[in-house]
Amino acid sequence: MNKPSSPFTKEQLLPQEEMIEVAKQKGKLFIGIPRETHYQEKRVCLTPDAVAALTSHGHRVLLETNAGIGASFSDREYSEAGAEITNDRKKVFGCPILLKVEPPSLEELELINPQTVLISALQLKTQSKSFFQALTKKRITALGFEFIRDSDGAYPAVRALSEIAGTAAVLIASELMSSASRGGLGLMMGNISGVPPAEVVIIGAGTVGEFAARSAIGLGANVKVFDNSITKLRCLQTNLGRPLYTSTIQPKNLIKALRRCDVVIGAVRGKNRSPIIVSEEMIEKMKTKAIVIDVSIDMGGCFETSEVTTHDNPTFEKHGVIHYCVPNIPARYAKTSSASISNIFTPYLLQIGEEGGVENAVRFDKGLKSGLYFYRGILTNKSVADWFDLSYRDINLLII
Repeated sequence: MNKPSSPFTKEQLLPQEEMIEVAKQKGKLFIGIPRETHYQEKRVCLTPDAVAALTSHGHRVLLETNAGIGASFSDREYSEAGAEITNDRKKVFGCPILLKVEPPSLEELELINPQTVLISALQLKTQSKSFFQALTKKRITALGFEFIRDSDGAYPAVRALSEIAGTAAVLIASELMSSASRGGLGLMMGNISGVPPAEVVIIGAGTVGEFAARSAIGLGANVKVFDNSITKLRCLQTNLGRPLYTSTIQPKNLIKALRRCDVVIGAVRGKNRSPIIVSEEMIEKMKTKAIVIDVSIDMGGCFETSEVTTHDNPTFEKHGVIHYCVPNIPARYAKTSSASISNIFTPYLLQIGEEGGVENAVRFDKGLKSGLYFYRGILTNKSVADWFDLSYRDINLLII
């Protein structure tokens, strides 16, 4: 009796390899970039070159008219790079992905569609509970770029803006010293033969302090750096590649340095508020027309005499000392700052597109996941929850 023929070949009956991972589905992003309306904010998240890189990968970018004008980027440049330009603000806020420098205001949140992906700064110290309640109501997924980490565990956006702030602090101080209209004595920061160089004191040896020291040394000034972290002081000397006067913050040494200096730059951060390092009594003992640049003013300032100023009226004089206390120093150099921010955003946006959306991107990228503080209306950042006494969920339990 003949055996019934099998419908399968011998090869088909052998065990086959199992396809565990499904091929990633690439996504086409639709990104909205509104014009910044925050006071004296001139930066924009993407430069025309960045827009060209995104559109060449098939993504769409919708830009509000004159969104880049403050950073000297025209609508025509963006249009030629492939962006769509509109004067309909509501249409821009209706995009599935919204890209901003400053966090949106409550009025702007009203224009955002439910389940939008928001990528911007969070600026925790300036927010209120109502902001997070609005995010919950709209079931928004939000990334704060100051929380995003790179492969080394550092914060690339914070470092980039700190580099600008540190360099800018020295340039601003140099301008104030030379400008009689700003109350300066007509001094030059540089080291001219036969003329004693300017004395610059920097309090804080982080990224701001490092780049301030680098710029001041480049101009020929004598620089003294104070910080209570020996590790930071050691790293600063290593990064600058030269011996430098460094000291822990001891009142005796600091007072002596402040009495002789022409410029003092404060760049000390704290968990909640910047600690006050320089008292009013110390300021009184400084040279007449000496310059104080308080880079920490956005967190309360590290000089007792500091008061918040603006880019329009950046200085005031107290005890004969000129104070510069503008909170948002990088906005003064809007084009450079925009290019720096754009360099950070663009690779992440391309990665999100390659991964098929934000959810997949944060699933595989721990650094990007650390920037996520809201997921579909659920708060996922512990520091935000502690600050505002809100409940939160671990993002690792929501995205597996």
